Amino acid sequence: MNNKLINARKAKYTQENMAKLLHMTQSQYQRREKGEIKISDEEWERIAKALDTTVENIKEDDSIIYQINNYDKQSVNYSARSNNFYNIPDYILENQQEYINFLKQEINELKNEIEALKYKNSSL
Repeated sequence: MNNKLINARKAKYTQENMAKLLHMTQSQYQRREKGEIKISDEEWERIAKALDTTVENIKEDDSIIYQINNYDKQSVNYSARSNNFYNIPDYILENQQEYINFLKQEINELKNEIEALKYKNSSL
């Protein structure tokens, strides 16, 4: 969730107003605010301009600092990007599972057909 962006936007606009300024639907904008869709660098620039601010003032720091303790008791810091998780609607998952099942059935039918052809050729 892009809390800095949400707070800056709420001070000036509704999601619907912001979406219109960015030439997208309110739903598309909302998904970007929630972090469901990655905001491109170009979009960050347009959003910052619409809010009369800088990208740095509205963009969350998407890196996480980890500390690793090695066996020799030394500590090392490094930066890594955070993972993004997306909610996929159930109907899409169900559709994909049906397609997978269809493909498995087709594979089995083709295997049977290959075996039948092998048997036919071996008996000639």
